Amino acid sequence: MTSVKTLECISPVDGSVYATRETVTETQALARLDAARVAQRAWCMRPLAERVALVQKGIEYLGTLHEALVPELAWQMGRPVRYGGEYGGVVERTTTMAQIAAEALAPVVIENSDSFERRIERQAVGVVLVVAPWNYPFMTAINTVVPALIAGNAVVLKHATQTLLVGERLAEAFHAVGISPDLFQNMFLDHDLTAKLIGGRSFGFVNFTGSVAGGRAMEHAAAGTFTSLGLELGGKDPGYVMDDANLDSAVDTLIDGAMFNSGQCCCGIERIYVIESLFDAFVERAVSIVSDYKLGNPLDESVTLGPMAHVRFADTVRAQTAEAIHAGARGLIDSNAFTADDGGAYLAPQILIDVDHSMRVMREESFGPVVGIMSVKNDEQALALMNDSDFGLTASLWTNDTDRAASIGRNIETGTVFMNRCDYLDPSLCWTGCKDTGRGAGLSVLGYHSVTRPKSYHLKK
Repeated sequence: MTSVKTLECISPVDGSVYATRETVTETQALARLDAARVAQRAWCMRPLAERVALVQKGIEYLGTLHEALVPELAWQMGRPVRYGGEYGGVVERTTTMAQIAAEALAPVVIENSDSFERRIERQAVGVVLVVAPWNYPFMTAINTVVPALIAGNAVVLKHATQTLLVGERLAEAFHAVGISPDLFQNMFLDHDLTAKLIGGRSFGFVNFTGSVAGGRAMEHAAAGTFTSLGLELGGKDPGYVMDDANLDSAVDTLIDGAMFNSGQCCCGIERIYVIESLFDAFVERAVSIVSDYKLGNPLDESVTLGPMAHVRFADTVRAQTAEAIHAGARGLIDSNAFTADDGGAYLAPQILIDVDHSMRVMREESFGPVVGIMSVKNDEQALALMNDSDFGLTASLWTNDTDRAASIGRNIETGTVFMNRCDYLDPSLCWTGCKDTGRGAGLSVLGYHSVTRPKSYHLKK
């Protein structure tokens, strides 16, 4: 029997305890899961159009909370208020999934004759567990919550401790428009009880976004249960700037992709390869951009770079950077110019050159405001370096030649190939990764396949 524990959100703004919540016991969790199964059976019988409408209304209600959510997020995970939260992305993803629901969930009719009805339908898996991260706490949760509910499932959301209040806000919105509190549940679970519930076959599907170690823990918990898992884990996403690229656009976009949200983006740019003829100009402009950032309290509208979500995350980036410089890399940003860097959660951004793949900062996920830039001679060298990684989420190619980008992209070991953009999730396309980035498919038509199972009907008349 599990005991009650207290979860604490330590604010990166000032190190204070911003919120605390008590975890549920095993008995409480099992009772709530029983209620979820009852609610799901009624929910999945409702017409698809009704489910879609209610989910969309819930997201609309979330919009009425927007003014409060922006500073609330800043306190929890440090994103500057000037960027306005995540509601636009939440609406975009919800709208797309609502629009494609009928097509994605439609039966595949093989025969409808006087003799037979033969078809494949998609059936809800039952109760879906969503384990969401803190870096984009609303959008990452919505990626699975929305299609799971629309498809007829009940949903249990376990949110990261760093963003304790996000699940409550989503529950408030959905419950306010008539979605049953049993059908969508925000549940405070510790790791041990989460693992025990997964091992007890409590869920038809589990979606986890987080670290590679966390993904391994999920697979270990589900071992032998045959529970379907969706895992979005680490990333070390590359950008490659070719000789025919629009240099200004490439620098502006890639550096923003590396530094936005203090570098804490699932598909943020963590390494950049530039054709040697453009290398010096690229680096010069990149340094100019980053030098103009303002690091400070995220509640200040003039601040462009807030603290990292936790001191230990900043310490990882500091260690990677220091090791690289010790091994011969050069840091081009004067960290002393960023007076808010306190050696804790507030971390000055950094651009490194003279880096190579022997350095952790070019191999391991940094998830912070640092990026290494390397000069390359040709496409072949760039491709080899982009593939020299344990991760594969996105890759960003910069060229005016679509055929060239597509040709290189086919050979990159990654889930998504971008041309002339980066750090974006297109909800009409499948969100997926390879290698240690994980497995499974989110959003798009395939996102509905993750939260349903095929069921065949062979009806002889």
